[in-house]
Amino acid sequence: MDPKDPMERLLAERACERLIIDFVHRLDLGEPSSVAELFTEDGVWQWPEDGRLVKGRDALRAYFGSRPADRLSRRTMSNVLVTVVSPDAAEAVSYFTTYRVDGYDGGMVPAGPPVQVGHYEDTFHRADGAWLLASRTLHLPFGGATPRANPPLT
Repeated sequence: MDPKDPMERLLAERACERLIIDFVHRLDLGEPSSVAELFTEDGVWQWPEDGRLVKGRDALRAYFGSRPADRLSRRTMSNVLVTVVSPDAAEAVSYFTTYRVDGYDGGMVPAGPPVQVGHYEDTFHRADGAWLLASRTLHLPFGGATPRANPPLT
């Protein structure tokens, strides 16, 4: 991959953008533990301000798989900016907003304010033609406790 070639750079940027979106889709709509497959074998997820550091696919699978089964969440990703830095490395910054409740048992719940607003800083590595997350760092300037779901609207 030649990062100076506009088409190759565009394809690399799109592959990395796809990982960013696939990550939140798996958390919100899929099997949360499966986000581990989007990382390199030694991939890292961290939240420095909270002291959380999760290393390696097995640890990532366990960490994200431990989310409460009754958690309903939806994330909105925006302002995704991927920069290809070499043929096999890229970086990205993206903003996110998280709406989330625990205790969800179906139906529609009243909308409340977002629980989190922040950004991710990501690094990507390409191996055998596939781009994967090497690290994902959470920065959370706006955050609060996850509320319990109110009774569904009728």
